[in-house]
Amino acid sequence: MKMVLVAACALVDADGRVLLAKRPEGKALAGLWEFPGGKVEPDETPEIALIRELREELGIEVSAACLAPLTFASHAYEHFHLLMPLYICRRWSGTVAAQEAQELAWVKPQRMRDYPMPPADLPLIPHLRDAL
Repeated sequence: MKMVLVAACALVDADGRVLLAKRPEGKALAGLWEFPGGKVEPDETPEIALIRELREELGIEVSAACLAPLTFASHAYEHFHLLMPLYICRRWSGTVAAQEAQELAWVKPQRMRDYPMPPADLPLIPHLRDAL
Protein backbone atom coordinates (compact mmCIF):
# COMPACT_ATOMS: atom_id res chain seq x y z
CA MET A 1 0.00 0.00 0.00
CA LYS A 2 1.29 3.44 -0.91
CA MET A 3 2.28 5.71 1.97
CA VAL A 4 1.38 9.40 1.72
CA LEU A 5 3.04 11.95 4.01
CA VAL A 6 0.92 15.04 4.70
CA ALA A 7 1.88 17.78 7.18
CA ALA A 8 -0.93 19.59 9.01
CA CYS A 9 -0.97 22.65 11.24
CA ALA A 10 -3.28 23.76 14.02
CA LEU A 11 -3.05 27.54 13.83
CA VAL A 12 -4.10 28.89 17.23
CA ASP A 13 -5.21 32.51 17.61
CA ALA A 14 -4.99 34.74 20.71
CA ASP A 15 -8.46 33.54 21.82
CA GLY A 16 -7.39 29.87 21.75
CA ARG A 17 -9.38 29.10 18.61
CA VAL A 18 -8.07 26.72 15.94
CA LEU A 19 -8.33 27.35 12.21
CA LEU A 20 -10.17 24.74 10.13
CA ALA A 21 -10.45 24.79 6.34
CA LYS A 22 -13.25 23.18 4.34
CA ARG A 23 -12.14 20.94 1.48
CA PRO A 24 -13.43 22.41 -1.79
CA GLU A 25 -15.75 20.71 -4.25
CA GLY A 26 -13.92 18.52 -6.72
CA LYS A 27 -11.32 17.33 -4.19
CA ALA A 28 -11.39 14.00 -2.36
CA LEU A 29 -13.36 14.30 0.89
CA ALA A 30 -14.94 17.56 -0.37
CA GLY A 31 -17.04 19.40 2.21
CA LEU A 32 -15.12 18.03 5.21
CA TRP A 33 -13.18 20.32 7.54
CA GLU A 34 -9.46 19.80 8.11
CA PHE A 35 -6.34 21.37 9.51
CA PRO A 36 -4.47 23.43 6.89
CA GLY A 37 -1.45 21.78 5.32
CA GLY A 38 -0.68 19.44 2.48
CA LYS A 39 1.49 16.77 0.90
CA VAL A 40 5.18 16.76 1.69
CA GLU A 41 7.12 16.81 -1.59
CA PRO A 42 10.13 14.46 -2.01
CA ASP A 43 12.68 17.26 -1.42
CA GLU A 44 10.89 18.75 1.62
CA THR A 45 10.77 18.27 5.36
CA PRO A 46 7.30 18.43 6.97
CA GLU A 47 8.17 21.91 8.31
CA ILE A 48 9.20 23.24 4.88
CA ALA A 49 6.03 21.75 3.35
CA LEU A 50 3.88 23.50 5.98
CA ILE A 51 5.60 26.84 5.47
CA ARG A 52 4.93 26.51 1.70
CA GLU A 53 1.34 25.29 2.11
CA LEU A 54 0.39 27.96 4.66
CA ARG A 55 1.75 30.64 2.31
CA GLU A 56 -0.13 29.15 -0.69
CA GLU A 57 -3.42 28.38 1.09
CA LEU A 58 -3.68 31.17 3.66
CA GLY A 59 -1.28 33.93 2.58
CA ILE A 60 0.70 33.88 5.85
CA GLU A 61 4.39 33.49 6.64
CA VAL A 62 5.45 31.02 9.32
CA SER A 63 8.97 30.24 10.51
CA ALA A 64 10.04 26.68 11.27
CA ALA A 65 10.87 27.76 14.86
CA CYS A 66 7.17 28.56 15.41
CA LEU A 67 6.00 25.07 14.36
CA ALA A 68 5.76 22.83 17.43
CA PRO A 69 5.15 19.11 16.73
CA LEU A 70 2.16 17.86 18.73
CA THR A 71 1.08 14.39 17.56
CA PHE A 72 0.44 12.46 14.37
CA ALA A 73 -2.23 10.46 12.60
CA SER A 74 -1.64 7.10 10.93
CA HIS A 75 -4.71 6.10 8.95
CA ALA A 76 -5.43 3.48 6.29
CA TYR A 77 -7.63 4.86 3.53
CA GLU A 78 -8.82 2.53 0.78
CA HIS A 79 -6.02 3.26 -1.72
CA PHE A 80 -3.19 4.62 0.47
CA HIS A 81 -1.93 4.92 4.02
CA LEU A 82 -1.78 8.44 5.42
CA LEU A 83 0.92 9.51 7.85
CA MET A 84 0.18 13.04 9.06
CA PRO A 85 2.25 14.92 11.66
CA LEU A 86 0.25 17.71 13.32
CA TYR A 87 2.04 20.87 14.42
CA ILE A 88 0.76 23.74 16.56
CA CYS A 89 1.57 27.29 15.51
CA ARG A 90 0.66 30.40 17.52
CA ARG A 91 2.82 32.98 15.68
CA TRP A 92 2.75 34.01 12.04
CA SER A 93 2.97 37.19 10.01
CA GLY A 94 0.25 38.41 7.70
CA THR A 95 -3.51 38.01 7.90
CA VAL A 96 -5.09 34.59 7.45
CA ALA A 97 -7.17 34.71 4.27
CA ALA A 98 -8.37 31.92 1.96
CA GLN A 99 -6.16 31.99 -1.15
CA GLU A 100 -7.93 29.10 -2.90
CA ALA A 101 -11.57 30.09 -2.27
CA GLN A 102 -11.86 27.55 0.56
CA GLU A 103 -14.15 28.27 3.49
CA LEU A 104 -12.33 28.94 6.78
CA ALA A 105 -13.54 28.81 10.39
CA TRP A 106 -11.90 29.70 13.72
CA VAL A 107 -13.20 27.08 16.16
CA LYS A 108 -12.93 26.64 19.92
CA PRO A 109 -11.33 23.21 20.61
CA GLN A 110 -14.43 21.94 22.46
CA ARG A 111 -16.58 22.70 19.35
CA MET A 112 -14.33 20.93 16.81
CA ARG A 113 -16.50 17.81 16.74
CA ASP A 114 -19.34 19.98 15.38
CA TYR A 115 -17.41 20.17 12.10
CA PRO A 116 -17.38 16.98 9.98
CA MET A 117 -13.75 15.97 9.44
CA PRO A 118 -11.88 13.27 7.49
CA PRO A 119 -11.40 10.04 9.49
CA ALA A 120 -7.65 10.64 9.91
CA ASP A 121 -8.22 14.05 11.56
CA LEU A 122 -10.70 12.93 14.25
CA PRO A 123 -8.17 11.18 16.58
CA LEU A 124 -6.09 14.39 16.63
CA ILE A 125 -8.85 16.42 18.34
CA PRO A 126 -8.35 15.09 21.92
CA HIS A 127 -4.57 15.69 21.72
CA LEU A 128 -5.20 19.23 20.54
CA ARG A 129 -7.78 19.85 23.26
CA ASP A 130 -5.35 18.62 25.92
CA ALA A 131 -2.57 20.86 24.54
CA LEU A 132 -4.76 23.97 24.55
